Amino acid sequence: MKLNTLAMVHEFLKQNVREGMLCIDATAGKGRDTALLCQLVGKSGHVLAFDIQQEAVSQTNALLEQEGLQADVILDSHANMERYAEAGTVDCIVFNLGRLPGGNRLIFTEAESSILAIDAGLDLLKPRGVMAIALYYGKENGYEEKNAVLQHLKTVDERAYTVLCCEWSNRHGEPPMPIFIWKEG
Repeated sequence: MKLNTLAMVHEFLKQNVREGMLCIDATAGKGRDTALLCQLVGKSGHVLAFDIQQEAVSQTNALLEQEGLQADVILDSHANMERYAEAGTVDCIVFNLGRLPGGNRLIFTEAESSILAIDAGLDLLKPRGVMAIALYYGKENGYEEKNAVLQHLKTVDERAYTVLCCEWSNRHGEPPMPIFIWKEG
């Protein structure tokens, strides 16, 4: 396993997602996380995926079709995910905060909607549900979202959730940060 943020998030998903679960990919992007979730939940599970860019929705649907997988890919903000699932029903939620790889570099997730989405996701999680966030920052989208999300996560109720924010100490540039959240059971 190549040790990077994406590999860590995918390993976390593999350890926590099982057949028959309900999962959300809050930021569909190119569809890689959506496809992995679909494989993990199998035919008896269900995956919802969100993105605000039609290009991302199209790329995700194309990947799923190519792989013979099924998910509901929704053109909507991740901040609206609670319109599509009931509180306390979701087993796992994954986010890639930043921008669509290879897409318009001026379109990226932003602090306000991402914090709303994280909070909505926390409410949607079942007891013992999990959330994984790959937090990309720097370049065009800068540090505002990173700083706001990290500050906000410090305010999450420690009696209800465990939040682990990881940081690469010896990687140059602006390596994405893996963040893992567990809802208490």
